[in-house]
Amino acid sequence: QVELVESGGGVVQAGGSLRLSCAASGFTIGSYTMGWYRQAPGKEREFVASIRWDGGSTYYADSAKDRFTISRDNTRNTAYLQMDSLKAEDTAVYYCHANRAMYDYWGQGTQVTVSS
Repeated sequence: QVELVESGGGVVQAGGSLRLSCAASGFTIGSYTMGWYRQAPGKEREFVASIRWDGGSTYYADSAKDRFTISRDNTRNTAYLQMDSLKAEDTAVYYCHANRAMYDYWGQGTQVTVSS
């Protein structure tokens, strides 16, 4: 059974940090692009960051640049999102995503709440 399980969300004060993890099971992430998306209340899901299968390239939304860092450990079958200097507008449910050709998997999401 293919599954992506996010963890590490919670409540943090503005300026604080959180590290999200995305643990995959039922498949190996080694050949997949891994990404993070988020959805705030009343808004559409938006791209946050992604990382190539080998970690060689990373991409960030403008809102995440210089504050968030995406990484992966293929040996642990896990992807990460380090979030620093958090702002109230970062409050959202964060979703992990894995993609390779026609294969497309999503996690169930983890809530991140930043209090100002």
